Order: sequence, then structure tokens, then C-alpha cells
Amino acid sequence: MLRVLLTLLLLWVPTLACQAQQRPHILLIMADDLGFSDIGCYGSEIPTPNLDKLASNGLRFTQFYNTAKCHSSRVSLLTGVYCDQAGSESLRRGATIAEVLKQAGYFTAMSGKWHLSKQPTDFGFDRYWGHLSGATNFFTGDETFRFNGQKYDVPQTLNGRPFYTTHAIADFAIEFIDEGLESDKPFLMYMPFNAPHYPLQAPEADVRRHLGNYDNGWDALRKARFSKQLELGLFPSSTKLSPRPKHIPAWNTLSQEDQQWEAKRMAVFAGMVDLLDQNIGRVIDHLETKGVLDNTLVLFCSDNGACPFERTQGRFKDPWDPESYWLYDASWANAGNTPFRLYKQNQHEGGICSPLIVHWPQGLRTKPGAITNQTAHLVDFMATFLELTDASYPQQIGERKIEPLVGKSLMPIFTGHQRSGHETLYFHFGTDRALRQGPWKLVSAKLGRWELYNLDEDRTELHDLAAKYPQRVSEMKAIWFDMAENQERLKGRHLLPVKKTLTELNFRKDTSSGGVKN
Repeated sequence: MLRVLLTLLLLWVPTLACQAQQRPHILLIMADDLGFSDIGCYGSEIPTPNLDKLASNGLRFTQFYNTAKCHSSRVSLLTGVYCDQAGSESLRRGATIAEVLKQAGYFTAMSGKWHLSKQPTDFGFDRYWGHLSGATNFFTGDETFRFNGQKYDVPQTLNGRPFYTTHAIADFAIEFIDEGLESDKPFLMYMPFNAPHYPLQAPEADVRRHLGNYDNGWDALRKARFSKQLELGLFPSSTKLSPRPKHIPAWNTLSQEDQQWEAKRMAVFAGMVDLLDQNIGRVIDHLETKGVLDNTLVLFCSDNGACPFERTQGRFKDPWDPESYWLYDASWANAGNTPFRLYKQNQHEGGICSPLIVHWPQGLRTKPGAITNQTAHLVDFMATFLELTDASYPQQIGERKIEPLVGKSLMPIFTGHQRSGHETLYFHFGTDRALRQGPWKLVSAKLGRWELYNLDEDRTELHDLAAKYPQRVSEMKAIWFDMAENQERLKGRHLLPVKKTLTELNFRKDTSSGGVKN
């Protein structure tokens, strides 16, 4: 009898090892300040062949949500709960995907922007390279660069070429992936790029490749991108392009000098997106060379919509000069968020809706190149990884008492089914607010009055139905305030009542910086 049991045990152990090996590797890529239409497979003219290839062999979402801001999106991505619910930058009430997957036997690594408290190595990452700051000089870095918990002095050259942060993020990601493969564990590789977040900086050749592409201006660009989006099938043909807002001048009203300046800074942005795609391609090619791409779940997203801030410090230093500091403003950001309204920080669709590309040959059951309009959110990544890896969600880590999980697994969508989605999705940053229930979305910008939209019929938020459905507004705003106060623990100005009128977003001309200033 004992011999029989030993034989069965020996047969069972290899089976378990085989199952462990079949757990997917995870490559989670986040872009920074990338608008909904800024990559080719979402409507852009910027060449992004590597992301486009992932999309053509994978799955694209058209209603995937972030939190409209850099740090809050990172909190939700990492923890599976809303930002302030997790304790915001401190993560004092949240468990990270690295902590959870590490306990499940994964090798955990990160290369890129952190923008939260402490360091990634304090929150479950076995390996880390990158900067702790929210933005950095792409050529010279800053004092917050770290390598596995230790200060990292940015070199002039790295791997035989001038240092550039976007290149370096991919370099270290490849190094960490190799370490993960050598460990014989499945890996989690989190790769949050700082590109194309300001400052707009790129090597000269990469900028010059895009010069002249934007001489027709933002009005023409939005129309061209929207036309391509309809051709790609991202939206129904009945969808309307949101109009250019009042705070953005018509392109043909600008002087020739201003048109040249504006076209040039958009070319720099395009060069940064181009380089982002090239470096993602390097990592994907490496996975393919190593023979692990087919069983790697690749997720590509952005932390918020395009950024409208104008903080340019002089337009006379070239963007390949490390001392340059360019941004673009609301004018190009409006084009980046085609076809939606408003921007980063706002909870209208232009701020919170961004691309999600999923690629996983061994796991996806959707048709290659499929597009889904099912709603999802950054908080859903944790729940998805829990299901994929058989990991356990903790109630406490050290002194941190962990909040209940908000996210829901994306696996039903990955397998071609209709998911039982979120009954309610909550949004907040500063004095911008929103709540979504089914097709209904309640939203307020800068404490302006509540607006109500049916997104099934009005995806670009053009027809405010608040006056027509006051009872729905009353019920949904009550839910928002309840979640804000009791789930997110917000206080003070975050709980102020909205005004009776819309808030006008004011942008003023600032000729000293060379653009429109918020």
C-alpha cells in the first residue's frame, strides 16, 4: 500500500510542477499622459507598429478607465482598490500586485516611474530600476533614480548609446526578465514608462523624423484621427466628434510663427510616442526570442488622458538639449483625446478613458484583432491576476490592514464572454468627480454642476440629460458622496457641494512661455 501511495505521489508532483509552469508570465506596460487616440491602432498617424501588432493579434478595449492622474492611477493599478481607499501614495491600506504574486511564487520586477511613497522594493518587487519622481529629465535623470533600493547615478551612456530614460526602462526590463526566467519562476514585469509625459524631450533624429507632420494643425488632426477611428471600428458610425472647446483657438487664427512653434512641439511628442513603441517592441521581441511570448499576458494601458498643462520654460532651446523644458497645451491634448472632451485630471471621458491592449496567444479566446466595448478599470488588474495565478488576496500585510478588493477579473472578457461588470464605477481627482452605472454617467468638472450622459447613445458627452432626469442625478450623486466619504475617506474640499452652473475652464495666453497657460 505504501509503495502504491509513493507511486501516486511521484506521478502527482510532476503534474503540479507542470501546472505551475503553465501559469502565465505577466508584462504590464503603462504609458504616461498618452491620450486615447495617440497610438496607431486607436486612430493616430504616429507610427506604432509594435503596439499595432499586439492589437491585431490581441484584444482592444474602447471603454477602459483610469483615474485621470498619474499617482492615483498607479495606486489603483497596483492595489485593485480606489486611490484614497488604499491610502493614496502611502499605500497604507493596500496590497500591491507584487506582494500578492510574490507570495504565489512569482519573480516580481519593475522598471520605470514609481511616483508613490518609499520604493518598489518596499512593496514586494524583487528588482527595481527607475525614478521615484513624477517626471524627470529624459537625458540626465534626477536624484530619485534607484536600482534595487540603492541610489543610482544616471550615466552619460548606457549599453553603448547616450542615456535616454525610455531606452533605459526597456534595457532594465529585459535584464529583469532574464533573471526571472533563470529563476524558473513565472515573472511579473511591471514597466511604467515616463513617456510621453512632459518635458517633451527626444533625440534630434527622432524629432526630425516627425517635423512637418503637424503643419496643418490640431483641427485637421482631430478630424483625421476621428475618421480613422470610425474606419477601425472603435466607435459606431453614429458617434459624433466633440467640438473644439472655446479655450482652444482655431488653427487658422494663429500667426505663422505660432503655427511653426506649435507644429514643432507636437512633432517632439510624436517622436516620444514613436520611441515608446520602439522600446516596447524590443521587449516583445526579447520575449519571442526566449520562447515565452505565447504564454505571456501582455497588457498595455495609459495612466490618464492627454495633458493640457502649459509650463514651457522658453521655446528657444531645442528639445534634444537636456536643458530644454517644453510642453504642449490643451490644443494638442484635445487632439490626443479624440473624440472625447477634456483632459488629464478631469473625469470626463477625455481624462479617464484610455487604451487597453491585451495580447496572450495561449490564453485569449477572442478573435485576433477583436474590439470590446465592455467597461473595465485599472482596479481590475489585481482581480485578474489573482484568478490567473491562484494567488490569495491578503487581509493584512505587516501593520497594513488591507481594504476589500474593488476590482473584478477580466478573464470572462478574455475568454470571449460577457462579463458581469461593475454595478458602479467611482471617479475622483481634486474637485473633479464622476460616477458610472451601466450606460449612465454623472460627472462634474471643478465643482461645476452635475452633468448626466447616456454613454450608450452619447459616447462623447455632448447631450447633458441632467435636467431631464433629476431623480437619477439625485440618486447617483448620493452614491458618489457616500463612496467618497465612507469608502475613500475624503474630507474637506473634496466633499464640497457642486455649483449651480458649469465651471468654465480658463486658459490664458502666456507669450513668455510660448503657449496657452492653465
